[in-house]
Amino acid sequence: MLVIFVWALFLCLVSTPTLQAQYIGYVYPAGGQQGTTFRVTVGGQKLEGVNGAFVSGTGVTARLVEYNKKMNSQEILLLNEQVKDLKDYPAWKRTQATTNLMARIEKLVRENTAQPACASIANLAIVEVTLAPDAKPGRREIRLGTPLGVSNPLVFNVGEFPEISEPPMATCPLVTLGKEEQSLRKKRRQAGAQGDGDMMKVGMMMGSASAQSDLDNEEVCVRIPCTVNGQIAQGAVDRYRFEARKGQRLVMAVQARDLIPFIADAVPGWFQPVLVLCDEKGNELAYNDDYRFKPDPVILYEIPATGIYRLALYDAIYRGREDFVYRVTIGELPFVTSIFPLGGRVDEDTTIEIKGCNLPQTTMTPDLKGKNPGIHLIAAQGQGGLNSNRKPFALSTLPECLAGDQDGTVKTAQKVTLPIIVNGRIGKPGKGAVFQFEGRAGEDVVAEVTARRLDSPLDSTLKLTDAAGKVLAINDDSEDAEAGTSTHSADSYLRTSLPLDGLYYVILNDTQHRGGEEYGYRLRMSAPQPDFALRVVPSSVTIQSNSTATLSVYAFRHDGFTNTIKFAVKDSPQAFSVTGSMTGTQGMARISLKTNLGVTKEPIPLIIEGTAMSGTQKLVHEAVPAEDRMQAFLWRHLVPTEELKVCVINPPPRASRKK
Repeated sequence: MLVIFVWALFLCLVSTPTLQAQYIGYVYPAGGQQGTTFRVTVGGQKLEGVNGAFVSGTGVTARLVEYNKKMNSQEILLLNEQVKDLKDYPAWKRTQATTNLMARIEKLVRENTAQPACASIANLAIVEVTLAPDAKPGRREIRLGTPLGVSNPLVFNVGEFPEISEPPMATCPLVTLGKEEQSLRKKRRQAGAQGDGDMMKVGMMMGSASAQSDLDNEEVCVRIPCTVNGQIAQGAVDRYRFEARKGQRLVMAVQARDLIPFIADAVPGWFQPVLVLCDEKGNELAYNDDYRFKPDPVILYEIPATGIYRLALYDAIYRGREDFVYRVTIGELPFVTSIFPLGGRVDEDTTIEIKGCNLPQTTMTPDLKGKNPGIHLIAAQGQGGLNSNRKPFALSTLPECLAGDQDGTVKTAQKVTLPIIVNGRIGKPGKGAVFQFEGRAGEDVVAEVTARRLDSPLDSTLKLTDAAGKVLAINDDSEDAEAGTSTHSADSYLRTSLPLDGLYYVILNDTQHRGGEEYGYRLRMSAPQPDFALRVVPSSVTIQSNSTATLSVYAFRHDGFTNTIKFAVKDSPQAFSVTGSMTGTQGMARISLKTNLGVTKEPIPLIIEGTAMSGTQKLVHEAVPAEDRMQAFLWRHLVPTEELKVCVINPPPRASRKK
């Protein structure tokens, strides 16, 4: 009877359902190699009763192994008393189940942090993930399921190289002001590999090892190519040691902010990794803390001599916590640094010039037939069919042309006829581009740059002048709420009514007077093209049986679009329907999602679409699922996700709910 009572108590502490929204804040490791099985730790809150895990795409299965709830002092005291009673129980009466239960509870108590640094990630689910050998490599999403719905998604990667992972960190304690040194984690680097097991721990051959902390006096030996998974502890520097051959063109690419775009209680709002490559003697060979305008660093380096090399990774201001998760891939990887042009016309083949590292070809023609206007991701292939990093590529319906050679002055301005999209680049620092067109009095004209949204480092400025050089409109940055994870809308936009018939000039420059082959742009010059884009929040919703739930839909109106937008479920199954619309200049609306289902066994993916008229043209766009995320205690961003997941549940009786 005693064992039954302890089991009941234990299950009550770790498995009581709640009606509050499920949330996950990190997953570690955030991916694995094709053809492997491994465990990941998912930290979150309001996960009581967690009963499953879901990874998007095919070739992946996931199952819940255990759930460790953050417990308060009373719960810890009660468990300790019950374990003591179990230990006092006659040994000959104990079963293996009793022994296992004791070990499980002792581990849970031992690893419980009374005051976690971040309570929203202190509840831990352990999930076993199996990746099929033919699972498509690349970006996926992982969610946890409970009896009351599914959580928000986090990025999860299917890799092509052996994966190396250190053991997951324990929950970090709250930092006390003035006693910060007491919170430093002694994270011993007893790592284990998911892949070929080729990993070991060695001492740094620099100074006295005994005088250094565990954070600094150890490094991990790895064999490249590989992907290393880690978590940065406060004040820690993670070090890796590998052998490389002369002439190898190595790519060392970090994923950190790409995994978790915003950490609400961090400043500037994300993990800011720094990557340093040294030789065996510790001489610095390469350093990077931002790859162009992106916080995740990348080092491209040609090995000068065969030997041992060291790679160090740490946070720029030495912060750290269990959600400071990273993946760094090291090897002769195909890596694209720039493409040109940055876009093309719908249903037309476009030959793209590609620049980068370890690329067997200099051009590619992506297959984008049947794709809608908008931004799509493309990748090049390296030796052995390896995929490069993905680059955004824009499709439009307007006529297109290439920018010609010019020196950035009105005298050499390129003549164009509107409407047009010009594909060009600021090839030399300090040199802009000028385009001449003929306009009529009262005509509305829009000039818009798409560059930063297409991974170009160009920080554009736009200016519209008349033939005499009088400035009619000027713009540097135009806010783009669609960007999601962007914190600097560097693309320019202007719209104005022309005063007279005659010649006009659009002048494009880089704000910092920089340039180069990677400084590409797409410049649209046309009459207004009224249109809209949609986001639906959140990306997971729970509906009670035969009931309704509320979603928020955000509209981004382009070129002055003000018409009514009506919403529906795309390819609507009979079980779901949507009620709601958005009028005038309204930017956000609440819509009701209704179902006549009783219960769903697994989350169902749904697509919400908006329909509107622009003159005689019917516009139909899917609402991109998104999560409303906070940056640095203040700013909010709508971060796009892959799918909108819907669960229909029959909730437990009210008396059994526990908040």
